[in-house]
Parts: sequence; structure tokens; C-alpha cells
Amino acid sequence: MTAWLRSGLLPESHTVPDLLVPGLALVFCGTALGRKSAEARAYYANPTNLFWRTLHGTGLTPERLPPGDYARLLDYGIGLTDLAKRHFGNDAELPGDAFDPAALREKMLRYRPAILAFTSKTGASAFLDRPTGRIRLGEQTERIGDTRLFVLPSPSGHARRYWDVAVWEALAAQVRALA
Repeated sequence: MTAWLRSGLLPESHTVPDLLVPGLALVFCGTALGRKSAEARAYYANPTNLFWRTLHGTGLTPERLPPGDYARLLDYGIGLTDLAKRHFGNDAELPGDAFDPAALREKMLRYRPAILAFTSKTGASAFLDRPTGRIRLGEQTERIGDTRLFVLPSPSGHARRYWDVAVWEALAAQVRALA
């Protein structure tokens, strides 16, 4: 595919698989792949996205991984998934029916990570069925089985004005406390 739109249905050839195995300490749940991530077939591949540098900066990974090496996160007890596996684009451009909260719930009950962290309030809103204005950052009271839920400010360059690394540092401290 040579001419990508800003958002739309994700071609099957560019689907990025979930990175999930039983017993992970942490799973990050994005809303959907951004256009650059879909093109690269890798999570958080836009160079303006703070995801990979924040994982390293908070000590969740001992090195800064390139997006193409996302599968190496399993070495650190970390997994990845998205709420909208069949669409790509910025959160605000996704249709409401793109999200599949039931599938995410099933995955979490199957794989049972200690913590599920949403990398945006939009993703958390779709899953928790609450407006973003009623979702606070940090740990939530809801659980999926024994899996604790966490909401992070988006690392996307489009959400920079809401960025707060302190919430990511608090998550990293919770993950370290599991060890």
C-alpha cells in the first residue's frame, strides 16, 4: 500500500498481532495503531511518540527498544494489545464501532496479567464505558478478574499537552513492587 489515509480500516497485511502470554506483569493497551505504526507494522512507531523512550526512562526496560523489536518486551514481562485491532488512526478519527471491549476483557481473563495499562483516556473510556472527563489518571478501582487497571496519559505526539511522565513513573513503581 503506497498511499495511506490518515485513518481507516487496517489492511490485513498490516495487522500487528497482540503480544500476550500468560502471567505478564504488565500489558499496555493502546486504542489503535496510528498511521505510522500501521505502515511500519510495529507498535508506537511514530518518532514523535514517547512510548519507547518512556519505558526506558522509567526503568520498565533496561534499554530503549526500537519499535520493530516490540516482541522483546516479553523478555521484561510486558505485553501489548489494542482496543481497535481492525482500524488505524488517531483516537478522535476512529469510529465508535472500532472498539472491542469484550475481546479485551476475554484476553485479560485468559492471560491474567497483574496490570493492564491503557495508554490513553480514550481507550479507557471505551473500555470502562465512561466519558474521558470522568476518568482519572492512575490506578482505577475496577478490575478484570485479578488484573488491576491503570490509565496513563497518551504518549502520542498529538496529545503532548496532556503529557505527564509522573503517572508513567507511578506505574513503573507498581510493576517493580510486583517483583
